Amino acid sequence: MMETVDRIVETVAAAAPEIRGGLPGRRRKADEENPSGETQMAADVWADEHLEAELTAIDGVGEFASEEREEVIDCGDGLSVAVDPLDGSSNLKSNNSMGTIVGVYDAPLPASGRDLVAAAYVLFGPITTMMVARGGTVTEYVVENGDPRVVDDDVSLPDDPVVYGFGGRVPDWTEAFTEYAREIEDELKLRYGGAMIGDVNQVMTYGGVFAYPSLRSRTEGKLRLQFEGNPIAYIVESAGGRSSDGERSLLDVSPEGLHQRVPLHVGNAELVDRLEAAL
Repeated sequence: MMETVDRIVETVAAAAPEIRGGLPGRRRKADEENPSGETQMAADVWADEHLEAELTAIDGVGEFASEEREEVIDCGDGLSVAVDPLDGSSNLKSNNSMGTIVGVYDAPLPASGRDLVAAAYVLFGPITTMMVARGGTVTEYVVENGDPRVVDDDVSLPDDPVVYGFGGRVPDWTEAFTEYAREIEDELKLRYGGAMIGDVNQVMTYGGVFAYPSLRSRTEGKLRLQFEGNPIAYIVESAGGRSSDGERSLLDVSPEGLHQRVPLHVGNAELVDRLEAAL
């Protein structure tokens, strides 16, 4: 199994420069919506098709699913791979950070976060980096020409948190979350860029909390459990932090559908504990 996980990680790293290199000519909107009802960018479609071709070709990968397509693709026997091919693609127009999220499950999709055996994200910032969680340890890589080079083989959240980022329109926050946010604003620095993995990476680097909470107009949250919530929770928890849907670890949320949405809160354990108490 871990040999297959290694091949998946290597394949995602190798795909990173191809995906990044294809972004400049694909900043326009596509003519379709994804299964969540969001308008696709041409880059979303490109990244999805590229990852599908590469990941389904791996011996030991049995299923492939993407935020950009309705159904699971059956490609043999083995692990299930769920991807958000281009998280933060709305940032293409403004040329801000974005990247790719991958969850590797040892169960058919949709699956519980407890079935994850690895998770990763690639961040297209000024440089390309990749954060990978497997076996209870998080490793950060710099990806150069498709080759991942280890820069930290035991990433953990700093003990003294510095940053926070909260998604959704402020008037749409619940009263309980607003009260929590007001407290955090007095303690930490705001870092919010509009791509979850960029904001989560700030938390992984400096410590703090990121949330895209339940909203008055969207109580189920915005982010997808299979493609975003579970993999990010797995990475943050492997680094010594906590995740929550407001009541429990995201890894304990029962999967009810492939494109199921969930409120997401991740970061230093004490900050997430306080958030659950406030909610």
